[in-house]
Amino acid sequence: MMDTQNKIKELRIKTGLNRKEFSEHIGIPLRTIEDWEAGRRNPPEYIPKLIDYQLKYEELMNELREGCE
Repeated sequence: MMDTQNKIKELRIKTGLNRKEFSEHIGIPLRTIEDWEAGRRNPPEYIPKLIDYQLKYEELMNELREGCE
């Protein structure tokens, strides 16, 4: 399994957002994101899964909105 610091960073990069934008988007403090990505702190295992779920949900909703236009 991919370690959490790489998973968080991978999710952020996939969005195309910088750390500040990403932290604001998902509602997690910037310093926490920085610490997770640097490996200074580890989030609970469910956090990357929840972030991934949120991003997939948003992507799906955007696709549905575009399909209705």
